[in-house]
Amino acid sequence: MEEALNNQANQPRSQDLSASEGASAVLAGELPILLLASSSPRRSEILRMIGWPFQIGAVEVDESLHDHETPRAYVERLAAAKATAAAEIHSHRPVVAADTTVVVDEHILAKPNDAEDAKRMLRMLEGRWHQVLTGIALICSSETRIDCETTEVKFAAMTEVEIDWYVSSGEPMDKAGGYAIQGRGARFVEAIKGDYFNVMGLPVRLVYELIRR
Repeated sequence: MEEALNNQANQPRSQDLSASEGASAVLAGELPILLLASSSPRRSEILRMIGWPFQIGAVEVDESLHDHETPRAYVERLAAAKATAAAEIHSHRPVVAADTTVVVDEHILAKPNDAEDAKRMLRMLEGRWHQVLTGIALICSSETRIDCETTEVKFAAMTEVEIDWYVSSGEPMDKAGGYAIQGRGARFVEAIKGDYFNVMGLPVRLVYELIRR
């Protein structure tokens, strides 16, 4: 499956630019081919949707939260770690990495450990506003650029029956905060303030801003 994703991603849709040519090419309207340091199908879907050519170079890093670490520091640190690990293998093009988490009352909600954990998260989110943070790290021409996007999302009230149904669908299990705004979870999202793609896991505008600096 991963090979199939790479084959799709490798289809040429613009000039294959070197890292040093990336920023100037963007200003001229070209999009450099990115090395996406992520196996997330949602991030790949976003890049395909907007026509940004890329290749996949997923890496694994320790995602443990450090003591007294803020949500922003957490996602930026993990994004930087992923980008650095990928750049050591794929140094021939701009590398972009991302890490997304959900925050409510300063509690970081990463991916659920199991079904009961997913239910716990949904109970914390239902009927309330929460924040979705995505740290982005871009390594281009040996320079590392890091930033973070924050979007506010309000969940509608959910019954226990709805929570049980949603968790039983399996969708929450690999999602930060236990839901997918682009999937079945959309029926529970009442309002959003900010970048929709950020909630999916890749704030496109921020990536674009970082690469054109």
